[in-house]
Amino acid sequence: MTDLNARAEALRALHSGEMLVLPNVWDAASAEILAEAGFPAIATASAAVSAMLGYPDGEGAPWREMFAAASRVARAVSLPVTVDAEAGYGLGPREFVDRLLETGAVGCNLEDTDHRTGKLVDPDEHAERLADIRSAATEAGVPIVVNARVDTFLGDRGIPEPERVAEAIRRGRLYREAGADCVYPIGVRRRDDLAALVTGLACPVNGNVGEELDLAALRELGVARVSYGPRFYFAALEGFRAAIEKR
Repeated sequence: MTDLNARAEALRALHSGEMLVLPNVWDAASAEILAEAGFPAIATASAAVSAMLGYPDGEGAPWREMFAAASRVARAVSLPVTVDAEAGYGLGPREFVDRLLETGAVGCNLEDTDHRTGKLVDPDEHAERLADIRSAATEAGVPIVVNARVDTFLGDRGIPEPERVAEAIRRGRLYREAGADCVYPIGVRRRDDLAALVTGLACPVNGNVGEELDLAALRELGVARVSYGPRFYFAALEGFRAAIEKR
């Protein structure tokens, strides 16, 4: 627990200095590549891990298999690991925290989509769940780092485009008050939208690289953390495909 505590505190501290860039991994080998390259922390991508395991994203893979994959990642490196835990797999707060810590990870993404319906969950209910997870982590003795994903910018979640920024800020503030360390409005593509979110949330914000949002732009906007999702996993597959076709 002492080692997990140190890693959790180290991961949290990385959200308040130089922008934390996290090219997401899917297995031990990809995690080792990042560690050797000097990255200070490791983050998994659920879409990449589930695809590697042969399941669709969106909690299509059994949680035990997802956490087993996370455990292999954490064993491979001596760095803080944060797990894309989707919506938490329906686990109760204490069981979720215990299973997460068993993998050796000290952080997690938790999104506000109900994958049974494909709809956004009630933000007050989700905030209560985040608060319960924070309390469970305190009871377990490890201050896990919670990255609260806000899914209002995903087009199939039913939020009209003109309302997405305001709704993301409303939800993100609730999640922050509930104990989230960082807010992740996934799917933001426009610079102006992200600027409004960083200002309105007034807390560490996770951004994504896109056409208008390269690393320099994200840094200029004050983004604390950058994710790539399954991008590098699919690029690796394309490289493999290209090599096979040239055989």
